[in-house]
Amino acid sequence: MAQFDLIMPKMGESVAEATIIKWLKQPGDSVELDEPVLEIATDKVDSEIPSPVAGILEKILFQEGETILVNAVIAHINTSADAVSASVAPAVVPASAVAASTSAAPVTAESEEDYRSDSGRFYSPLVRNIAREEHISMEELEALVGSGKDGRLTKNDLLAYLPQRKSGAAPVAAAKPAASAPTPAARPQAPAVSVSAGDEIIEMDRMRKLIADHMVMSKSVSPHVTSFIEVDMTNIVQWRERVKNTFEKREGEKITYTPIIIEAVAKAIKDFPLVNISVDGTTIIKRKNINIGMATALPSGNLIVPVIKNADMMNLVGITKSVNSLAQRARANKLSPDDISGGTFTVTNVGSFGNVMGTPIINQPQVAIMAVGVIKKKPAVLETPQGDVIAIRHMMFCSLSYDHRVVDGSLGGSFLRRIGDYLESFDPNTSI
Repeated sequence: MAQFDLIMPKMGESVAEATIIKWLKQPGDSVELDEPVLEIATDKVDSEIPSPVAGILEKILFQEGETILVNAVIAHINTSADAVSASVAPAVVPASAVAASTSAAPVTAESEEDYRSDSGRFYSPLVRNIAREEHISMEELEALVGSGKDGRLTKNDLLAYLPQRKSGAAPVAAAKPAASAPTPAARPQAPAVSVSAGDEIIEMDRMRKLIADHMVMSKSVSPHVTSFIEVDMTNIVQWRERVKNTFEKREGEKITYTPIIIEAVAKAIKDFPLVNISVDGTTIIKRKNINIGMATALPSGNLIVPVIKNADMMNLVGITKSVNSLAQRARANKLSPDDISGGTFTVTNVGSFGNVMGTPIINQPQVAIMAVGVIKKKPAVLETPQGDVIAIRHMMFCSLSYDHRVVDGSLGGSFLRRIGDYLESFDPNTSI
């Protein structure tokens, strides 16, 4: 019998585990080459996993709802000629047998044993990262009760414990942080919420829960500061009005203001590379690539941030095509994990909702995010050789939220002003 081991693939940068949402095939089902076998979810995106081979799904090693390390074997596919030509229907492996068989299953570079404590308890990389940021010792982790498989401590368990720990109501004593490490500020405990007659209770979907956790984490990790500028977008507005029809006929797609803004951001990052960084403890990681994320609203009301890789190396047409492609695939729920990974800076357009400005929350582990507001006609003072005049101009507010641990007001303000300068100096004779 020819047996193929289906493994949990690595679904993007920094993703070490994934949760099985649904098996699309059951033991005994035939599987075609590149046919989806299961759906998985990471903390970044949901995806279907296709089969690299044709055959019969022989054995499922993990059940729906379980969280698995990348590179772990999750199923066996019989690829022999006899199996392909005749369906075989073995039963799903019982949970006890799964535990026994997977304990011996070979796991490559990122072995599960690498994430076990001295007591043998498993802690995912995500849980370990949160614990490190919150100065939670291994002894303290060991005392916590987990809701995951075999008592595993999950991210949600740890996040639920933090408010208790910091309010002094935690069931275990918090370990003292190292003398050199700053003590994290206490996080306010959420108030009790009463429900009245006629109120509707709506359970958050999975993506909304992830967004909520990510936003709370970002505000806890980074001291946010926001700077504002107002930009004269008149040259850009008039240029776009002149070229948009020709561009759409030639390229088959629309050109919006977003690519122009992203181009200006990429130029400004090259001038101020210390905005294009991440923080790891007391270490600053200066990013080589300029990968611009663009926050995109989904039909469900949730938010996702696809990433334009190496935006500084693209011309305006290239950025436009990337922006349109990513936005369309985001709304159709067809983004790949790579499409939303690796971002080094984020732009969000609150003007698309008619808002004049916003104070966005940093998309960790980045250190800055810019919001652009609606472009509105306003009277403005222009300086001319003949004297100052009041004219109707197309104006837009830009706001930059940045991590004050590593980005001071001088850097943040100068960087934002440079973006405005690039936008205002846009050449109205630009060809596209």
